[in-house]
Amino acid sequence: MSQTDSAAAPAATLLDSVTGAADSAALQQAQRAAAVAFVTVLTVAAAQVSLPLPFTPVPFTLQPMVVLLGGAALGARLGMTSQVLYLVLGLAGLPVFAASPLPQGAARLLGPTGGYLLSYPIAAFVAGWLAERGLDRRYLTAVLAMAAGLAIVFAGGVGWLAFVVPPGRGLGAALAAGFYPFVLADLLKLLAAAAVMPALWRLTGRRAG
Repeated sequence: MSQTDSAAAPAATLLDSVTGAADSAALQQAQRAAAVAFVTVLTVAAAQVSLPLPFTPVPFTLQPMVVLLGGAALGARLGMTSQVLYLVLGLAGLPVFAASPLPQGAARLLGPTGGYLLSYPIAAFVAGWLAERGLDRRYLTAVLAMAAGLAIVFAGGVGWLAFVVPPGRGLGAALAAGFYPFVLADLLKLLAAAAVMPALWRLTGRRAG
């Protein structure tokens, strides 16, 4: 593909539309790395805004929406990278996870919230993959893209609670602890977050024009 053809190709992700005007490949790579780091930092910040609930070991946080928005904005590969980086920081013992009786570090990935945390890279990848196919440019399809990612987060979290974390009380208890208390609030957040991506696309479109 020639440089002219590459320049004329439509942006697959919001990040592509922002970095496509970079004067050099090195600058573009630097911008992409900065964007990945920014989403990782946002994920860390969202973890600090957590609300412990007395009837479940899973706290209420803003992280799922950051994961999905980050994946949609960065695309599948970079969105997943931002969440892998988040987990690596956590494994290194840095205080990036939400407040919990468990210590920071690898113990968190083995505890009650481990399934949610380990699902973040997959959820970001799926949201980004769908965004690369244009689903983030209209509200209704953005809702579908983020709902797919949120379903992965819940599947990972509830499945972990049901079958991995002792005492492994089964699916019913896991749903009561990790799904029912959160699903309505997360769906409302999703409906609000899904409006962000089309709005950003319109903004970048006007700037490009």
